[in-house]
Amino acid sequence: MSADPATAKAALRKALRAARRDHVAALDPRVKALLFKRPPAALGALIPQGAIVGLYAAIGDEAPTHAYAAHFHEAGHKVAMPWFAAREAPMHFRHWASPHVDELMAPGPWRAPQPLPDAESLVPDVLFVPLVGFTATGRRLGQGGGHYDRWLEKYPQVPAIGMAWDSQLADDLPFEAHDRPLVAVVTPTRLYGPF
Repeated sequence: MSADPATAKAALRKALRAARRDHVAALDPRVKALLFKRPPAALGALIPQGAIVGLYAAIGDEAPTHAYAAHFHEAGHKVAMPWFAAREAPMHFRHWASPHVDELMAPGPWRAPQPLPDAESLVPDVLFVPLVGFTATGRRLGQGGGHYDRWLEKYPQVPAIGMAWDSQLADDLPFEAHDRPLVAVVTPTRLYGPF
């Protein structure tokens, strides 16, 4: 691995995105439709009753979260989704009042749907995060924009849980001072952690 973490991360992102794309493309659509429907029961200890649950709107080949949003909404949790005023603006979270109603979302500046601008501003109590790669010990390689890193630095008390395809597991990942380890990672076949 390169001595420079930024260079190593860029190379890994390219390789891991390709592996993820190939993995998802090879899935039988009938099998894919059955994955990521409910969070593993073992995550219950990390998500207290009434907690505000932060999720993301999956783009491309990212692990999907729509069924998780419906699950948590039906269990009485408020669901918070990332919201950006503009591409250069910091990431905030707003309430997705009903994960069953797509009209309550609008296109955001990063291609992902986001809650409407007048939706209630929220701070999640637990946050599910997208990733490009992860290790079995909870290290995460994100998309490279730093939005989640900056948000988690501002809210260090909020546990972060990764969602990934099994193909995104890496033996090792570069780790910098600003990188925050995950408390768990959910894949279609197993739960890594809680760490």
